Amino acid sequence: MTLQIHLKLRSDATFGRGDGVAGLVDEEVEHDAATGLPFLRGRTLKGLLAEECANILFSLSRQNSPAYAECERAAKFLFGQAGSTLEDDAHMHVGAALLPKELREAVEANVKRGDLKPADVLESLTAIRRQTAVDEKTGAPEEGSLRSMRVVLRDTSFIARLDFDRDPDDVAKALLAACVMSLRRAGTGRNRGRGRLTARLCDEQGRDIMDDCFKHFQQLVKGASQ
Repeated sequence: MTLQIHLKLRSDATFGRGDGVAGLVDEEVEHDAATGLPFLRGRTLKGLLAEECANILFSLSRQNSPAYAECERAAKFLFGQAGSTLEDDAHMHVGAALLPKELREAVEANVKRGDLKPADVLESLTAIRRQTAVDEKTGAPEEGSLRSMRVVLRDTSFIARLDFDRDPDDVAKALLAACVMSLRRAGTGRNRGRGRLTARLCDEQGRDIMDDCFKHFQQLVKGASQ
């Protein structure tokens, strides 16, 4: 089975790659060097979803919810368990969050023809933001603290593919929907207003199935508490 996660940025975001470009930016966004198209690594997205899953399980545990056991089993199916054997490993593979296919194909064709350069593509979808650290005592900028960071512009959309080596049951899809719904930020500077987003769970054809799956999660938790 294959599902999708559709992401839309509600504020500028930096999906950092861990380094910068000398003389240009201190922190560069992850992007395809051949086309200049930015993306979010699948491993990073999976980590964000797993973090939301852990928060959900913690909440259910604190409430002594009877739904905890089923959700914990579903979490192991989706994300695996640290230090587990291959047999117990995750059954969900999270692909990179890429720009829509039609846009990628159009850009790739133009780059191959020489009508576009990767650097121009990157600059058209991003901007460079600068910021300084502020001295808490004086309120003045700290000397030498000016940093530049490239950001992907808000309203940019990405699609990530989720591939399963075994079909997820209704509980696994319900928990996944809850994790996706809880995902509100991604990238560097999340605590400073960057990386706000909305995320939706969709089927392989891109049809939104979030509400139906999340409704099942609500019923699961509500039914278990009765």
